Amino acid sequence: MKYLPLLWATLWRKKARTIFTLLSIVIAFLLYGVLGTVHYAFEHPSGGASGADKLITTNKFSITLMLPFSYTQQIAAVPGVAVVSWLTWFGAYYQESKNFVFALPIDTDTYFDLHKNEFVVSDADMTAFRNTRTGTLVNIALMKKFGWKVGGKLPLHSTIWTQKADDSLNWTFDIVGTFDAKDPTQRSQMSTSALFHYALFDEGRNFGKGNVGWFEERVSDPSQSAAIAAKIDAVFANSPNETKTQPAKDFAVAFIKQLGDVGFVLRAILGAVFFTLLFLTGNTMMQSVRERVPELAVLKTLGFSDGKVLALVIGESLLLCVVAAVIGLALSYLLLPIVQRGLQGIDLSHGAQFSGIGIALLLALLVGAPPALRAMRLNVVDALMEKR
Repeated sequence: MKYLPLLWATLWRKKARTIFTLLSIVIAFLLYGVLGTVHYAFEHPSGGASGADKLITTNKFSITLMLPFSYTQQIAAVPGVAVVSWLTWFGAYYQESKNFVFALPIDTDTYFDLHKNEFVVSDADMTAFRNTRTGTLVNIALMKKFGWKVGGKLPLHSTIWTQKADDSLNWTFDIVGTFDAKDPTQRSQMSTSALFHYALFDEGRNFGKGNVGWFEERVSDPSQSAAIAAKIDAVFANSPNETKTQPAKDFAVAFIKQLGDVGFVLRAILGAVFFTLLFLTGNTMMQSVRERVPELAVLKTLGFSDGKVLALVIGESLLLCVVAAVIGLALSYLLLPIVQRGLQGIDLSHGAQFSGIGIALLLALLVGAPPALRAMRLNVVDALMEKR
């Protein structure tokens, strides 16, 4: 620790260079903290079905393929299944495509039974929703964002479903009430949500009538959820529409993966960032040592051994990389709640911050070793005669 002031002063010999190098490392580890956490969430969504109280049943081959509504009763008959509900991806936005609305057609009784104790909805709003065929319940945050009012109209443009009446992709609903998540940590995930009646959707759509996107089940004993999932899939084995039943978190991950190989994209971005960072930081360290050759020779003249000079240069590299990495990883941790809003249902509780420190140490050794070895091998006489 007694050499820390010396290392710190050495780093700031060239303030502009140090600041820009520091910012580069901070940004790199900010990206690593966020993207690394998202990548882990996609690769290890929930650790298996056992212990999950909610299951999702989709088509075995793709979540984009639909299932017959008639499966409802067969799933409900599976021992251990407490409630079954059904949903279909609606794909909607308000006015512009950037104004995405996570609109879900639901069966009121089964959906709210399955998700009991998860929503905050007033009795008056729930009654109005049940009694209004074209009604919709809208998340409070979404209402505030666009300035909507209860009693107003909600025009949504579906990216998939045309109406039977006029082949239009435009659907209009009556806002009859609001809802929010009971758990404050889940509110951001519901901030773009709106719920409307499945019966209205199924009757009004131009195609796909009698089919659903997926089934959602609540099991009576979460410890038996893996076995219950296997039983559900066994019912439809060798049928024209085989199923795949998995925990709700796994389904959320699979749904987003339909957009592409998320893992490959994340790995490619991180690889490119750190490959560039390796050369940038390495060049900074090499240049810093090259400028201080006579000073390093003076240290050796004063009695610093080759090993101590080596340690000083490595220490300088460690100080630069670790300080910047800690700042970047701390910022990434603060950003995770914002990122999670766009990844509804994805658990980002596992952070990449601890592994990031290990990578920072490895980076420091890689970029610090070449200049440190050069400093260790310096000949005192030659170094003192070298011009700056």
